Amino acid sequence: MKWSFQCLMVTIFLILTFDSYAQNNSPKREFRGVWVATVVNLDYPSSKNLDSESQKQEWIHLLDQYKEMGMNAVIFQVRPAGDAFYDSELVPWSGYLTGTQGLSPEPYYDPLTFLIEETHKRSMEFHAWFNPYRGTMNGKTAKLSSRHMLKQQPDWFVEYGGKYYFNPALREVRDHIVNVVKEVVEQYNIDGVHFDDYFYPYKKAGLEFPDQAQFKEFGKEFSDIGDWRRNNVDLLISDLSKMIKRAKPYVRFGISPFGVWRNESVDPVNGSATRAGVMSYDDLNADILKWLEADWIDYVAPQIYWNIGFTVADYEVLVDWWSKHSFGKDLYIGHAAYKIATDRRAAWNSPDEVPKQIEFNRQNPNVQGSIYFRSQSLLNNPLGIADALKDKYYKQEAMLPITPKSTSKINNSPRQRSAKNESKGIKLRWKYHRKDKENPPYYYVIYRFEKNNLRGFNNAENIIAITSFSEEKARKSEYWDSSAKKGKRYIYVIRPVNREHAEGLRSKGKMIKKK
Repeated sequence: MKWSFQCLMVTIFLILTFDSYAQNNSPKREFRGVWVATVVNLDYPSSKNLDSESQKQEWIHLLDQYKEMGMNAVIFQVRPAGDAFYDSELVPWSGYLTGTQGLSPEPYYDPLTFLIEETHKRSMEFHAWFNPYRGTMNGKTAKLSSRHMLKQQPDWFVEYGGKYYFNPALREVRDHIVNVVKEVVEQYNIDGVHFDDYFYPYKKAGLEFPDQAQFKEFGKEFSDIGDWRRNNVDLLISDLSKMIKRAKPYVRFGISPFGVWRNESVDPVNGSATRAGVMSYDDLNADILKWLEADWIDYVAPQIYWNIGFTVADYEVLVDWWSKHSFGKDLYIGHAAYKIATDRRAAWNSPDEVPKQIEFNRQNPNVQGSIYFRSQSLLNNPLGIADALKDKYYKQEAMLPITPKSTSKINNSPRQRSAKNESKGIKLRWKYHRKDKENPPYYYVIYRFEKNNLRGFNNAENIIAITSFSEEKARKSEYWDSSAKKGKRYIYVIRPVNREHAEGLRSKGKMIKKK
């Protein structure tokens, strides 16, 4: 009886310890992103008939929900189908924004500027998500703007499966797409350029993509049409990479490919232990490994939209495979939030599936974070997933991963001016170092320590806030610690962070007792 009681106590202890580990072993740095789809108004705006003020309020509400959930990045679809969610000289306004393609918002404002500014106010990154080749969502062209490239340059397009696509074989198409992205990189304060899995379209049974004439004309050095198609995409990715790095080296270029590159049955050396019916390399003509190895992209976010234990494409098998084939680039895993409580497989009807995926990711040092598809699926909170992120897995704020090969200067120590007891909590005030006037911090991290112990800068639990930098308030930054407990003595330290997420020199600690 005594032995059984002791075993019971040990079991309870282990359960509590594991639960505590899951809650408290939150990494200091972790990419936590959400895809925001604008095509056919999936996520934003909720309707194509909203006025400008309603669009703004809806975005603020979405961001506040993401922030509360612990997210630190949004991947926003700025180009759904040859159109734009910004004021462009090259392509028309999106009809998903205004109701009519080519029509500007009323009253006028530039949505992308607003979207980015509000995102940065919450110390979150904004990655501009482009669909490079999709021209239309259907075969109907009558309502396209006269500025749409299908009207301007119809020879650039092919019709396939009831939609129009830019033809990847044409140099003119490649130049146009590079210029479309360049316009956004140069004119907007984005943190990243993002492409998803749509390169050559997903194959339709019995229907060949109609580019044989171009293959005959331009592909003479290739014996295989697949190799030629992959080269067409390679040229675009290479050109984009060079352009982005010339324009703004800190803007990161990321790709979110289909989760299976190749099955090992067709590539015994580099393929994964999967039996997927679609492969990124063979079917979408996207040679992701080449782009990673060639240093053309900065991060990869494979869409591993299958559950743990799925025999055809096991989540754990694919995470391990991508972690061994990321070539030193950041690896973020794409999670299928849209499948929770909607898929027929039992795993997706369990509240534990995505949490187990997060825990598995955190055990792999080559995985730096997660992205969830998609916004509305997550915010609907199926099986309590949003609550689990907010209250457990993302309860502790996380800094973003340091940009590989970071070249930005680190910032000097800020001058912490005061720490005072106020009705709202302990009020901290500081200003950036005068040497940083030409290179101000991008944001600040505020640490709080107890018992005069300043050795826990790698412990995420000591971070109480990540605050944005404001040029307007640069000389009088402030923060209220409303969680300080009466009678406790704290030491506060502030560290500046640069555009590539490298921490600068810390301020001197300010000690205060909460009254």
